[in-house]
Amino acid sequence: MSKKVIAVIPARYGSTRFPGKPLAKINHKEMILWVAEAVRKSDLVSEIIIATDHQGIYDLVTKNHFTAVMTDPNLPSGTDRMWAAIRKESFDIAVNVQGDEPLLKHAHLELLIKSLIEDSECEMSTLAQPLVMSAGTNELENLNSVKVIVNQKNHAIYFSRFAIPYSRVEHSKGSQLAYKHIGLYAYKKEFLERFCSTPVCELEKAESLEQLRALYLGAKIKVVKVSDAGWGVDTPEDLIKIDKLLNS
Repeated sequence: MSKKVIAVIPARYGSTRFPGKPLAKINHKEMILWVAEAVRKSDLVSEIIIATDHQGIYDLVTKNHFTAVMTDPNLPSGTDRMWAAIRKESFDIAVNVQGDEPLLKHAHLELLIKSLIEDSECEMSTLAQPLVMSAGTNELENLNSVKVIVNQKNHAIYFSRFAIPYSRVEHSKGSQLAYKHIGLYAYKKEFLERFCSTPVCELEKAESLEQLRALYLGAKIKVVKVSDAGWGVDTPEDLIKIDKLLNS
């Protein structure tokens, strides 16, 4: 039986580190449009909704023939914003696509959806890629890079902004105990409703990572490993790097 999949792109204007990020231009096009157009390439996605708290973002995406929904700016996470936009919709799986992943590959989006359909144990799925551990770049120690460790079934054990697992010895460059988490999620509808009806937990507050609410609830999260899932934009400097990359 085919599954109805809705993709939701939460687009909050007031990012702490980069206010107005969804409207920032990359190669003369707003970042939110790069993301929405990448999602539109997927044959598995039935509908795309941009969930935003800003009139300018709403006007831009609707002018470019995407559906947008205005949501409360005080919602605690992107997933809560997502549920607010689609809670009255009929669907089987919802995908939370970060609005700051302009180099998103639709093939990775499809891997994410298929993995959740195929693994009956899991309520959620997400992506991860190898950490960059080279001269001048150490993503394991970078607090802007979220790390994930998994079990033998590729179910998430824990996520953190800090180096995990903690070790009293220096991490070997050849070892890959942790992976870099890519903030793309797929949820089964029943679990998404449960997740969003549960208050923010202390573990989630401590790391400022909403996926820890799911682990706290006992959910199994499938982690799909990919070689390279693109480049998220956390800061204006990231935007400059991606702009140069697309122009080269």
